[in-house]
Amino acid sequence: MEESLQTILSFSLPAAWAARAFFAYLRGMHMFQLNSYKAATHWKWLLKNDEKPLRNLTVLLSVSLAVNLICAYLLHLPDFILYSGSMLLAYFIASIRLPSKKAKKPLVYTPRVVRMLVSGGLVLALVAAGGYFIAPFDWFWYFLLTLFLVDYLPLPANLINMPIEAYIRRWFIKDAQKILRICPDLVTIGITGSYGKTSVKYYLTELLRGKFQTLMTPESYNTPMGIAKTVRGELRGFHEIFVCEMGARYVSDIHKLCDFVHPRHGIITAIGEQHLETFKSRENILHEKLALARTVTDGLLFINGDNDKLRQNRPANAIAYGLNAAYNDCYAYDIAVTVRGTTFSVNLRGELLEDLRTTLIGAHNVCNLVGAISMARALDVPESDIRARLKRLSAPPHRLALTRTNGVAIIDDAYNSNPAGAKAALDALALFDGYKALITPGMVELGAEQYDANFRFGQQAAAVCDYVIAVGEKQAPPILAGLASKGYHAEQTFTAPSFEAAIAKAYALPCSGEKIILLENDLPDNY
Repeated sequence: MEESLQTILSFSLPAAWAARAFFAYLRGMHMFQLNSYKAATHWKWLLKNDEKPLRNLTVLLSVSLAVNLICAYLLHLPDFILYSGSMLLAYFIASIRLPSKKAKKPLVYTPRVVRMLVSGGLVLALVAAGGYFIAPFDWFWYFLLTLFLVDYLPLPANLINMPIEAYIRRWFIKDAQKILRICPDLVTIGITGSYGKTSVKYYLTELLRGKFQTLMTPESYNTPMGIAKTVRGELRGFHEIFVCEMGARYVSDIHKLCDFVHPRHGIITAIGEQHLETFKSRENILHEKLALARTVTDGLLFINGDNDKLRQNRPANAIAYGLNAAYNDCYAYDIAVTVRGTTFSVNLRGELLEDLRTTLIGAHNVCNLVGAISMARALDVPESDIRARLKRLSAPPHRLALTRTNGVAIIDDAYNSNPAGAKAALDALALFDGYKALITPGMVELGAEQYDANFRFGQQAAAVCDYVIAVGEKQAPPILAGLASKGYHAEQTFTAPSFEAAIAKAYALPCSGEKIILLENDLPDNY
C-alpha cells in the first residue's frame, strides 16, 4: 500500500507543483506586462513590492517542520517523506488560484504574452521532470527554492524569448516604415512632452479634420510597437496627415521614434518630472524631448513657452505658444473659465481670433488649445472651421472629463498625474460651487522627488477640498502630511484600500447641494 502511494506521489507531486507554479507565473506575467515588459523595471518592482515568495517560504517551512516532527517523533514513523509529500500535495492543490478578473487592467493575452507563457511553462515542466527523475521523493527543499523563485520567472522567460521578440519588433517596425515610404505625400506631425501631449493630439486632430484626411495614434499608443500597429492597421492611401504621439521613459526613446516616423512638423508640450525615476534627471528629459526639435529642421516647430525649461532652452526655429504674452509668439487672452466651459481669444503672431468657445474646463486646457490652434492655422485650416470644431471638442478620456448625474459631478482626471497636471485639476475643482471631494493615490515615478511632490499636492488640496480620500497605504502618507501641515483636520480624510472603496466612501459623504468628486490619477495593479 505504502509503495503504491509512493508511486502515485512520485507522479502527482510534481504535476501539482507545476500547476500551482504556472498559475503563480500568470500573476508574475500580469505584473511584467504592467511594467511595460522592461526587465529592469520589473526587477525593481519585485524587490520593492513583492512579498509573496517570502510568504510561500514561511508557509512551506512551517508545514514541513510540523509534519516531520509529528511523523518522526510522535508517531515514530521512520519514513516520513511519504507523509510530508502528501501534505505538500494537498497544499499545492489547495493553493491553486485562477487569475483574478477584478484587476483594473487585466492581463492581456497578446501574442508576446502567449510566447512567454509557453517558454515559462517549458521551464517549469523541465524543472518538474528533472525533480521526478533525480529525486522523486525528496521534494521539500527543492520546492522551497523553485516556489521562492517562481514570481521571478518572467525575467528568464523574457531572456529566453529576447531573440525572437527583437526579430518580431524589427519586422513590425520595418513593415510600418515601408508603408510610410509608399505614402510620400503624408505629413507626419510629432507631439511629445512630459504631459499634455495626448490632449494636444486629440485637439489638433479634431481641428485638422475639417480640411484634411487625418489619422492619429489612438489612446496612448506612443511607443514603437503602438505606432507600428497604428500604421499597419489604420493608415490608408487617402490620409494626408498623421498626428503621432511620441512617448518616452528612457534616454534615446524619442530619437528612435523620430528615426521611425520622420516627423515633418512637431509640438513639444512641456518638460516636467514625469518618469524622472527612469530618466534620472530633468536634463535627460529635456535633451530627449528636444530630439524632436533636432529632427524638425525644415518644418513647423511649436513649443510651450510657459514651460520654464522649454523657454530657457528654446530652439532657434521654435514658435512659442502659451498663456503669457511676454514669453510667447502665440498666446491666449481674455480667458474666462467656468463650470460650463471656457471662452478665450488668441493672438497668433498678429492674427487675432476672438471670442472662441469650448466646453472644456481648466486654464491649462486653454494652453493646450493654443498649441493645437497655432499648428492648425499654420497649416491653413480656416478660422470658421476652428471656431465650429472648438465648440464640439470633448476632453480625451480620463483627462478632466466632466459628467453629472443625480446631484454628483465627476471630474475624471484619472489617466495619469504629474505636479503641474494635479495643480491644474485642483484649479478646475475650485471653480465649482458645492461639496468638493478628492480621490487620489498620488503621483508615482518621480524618483527622489516623489514624497515632496505628493506633500505639496496635499498642501494644495487643503485649500480647495472639503474632503480628501487617499488610495493605498503606500501612497497616502505624504498627501496626508501635506494636508496636516495646512491645518487640515484628520476627520476630513480617509485612506481607502482600493479605488472602488474610495468612490463608495465619496458617494456616502453627507452634504447639501451638489457634490463634486475629482478623480486625480488611478494607479494600475502593480502599484
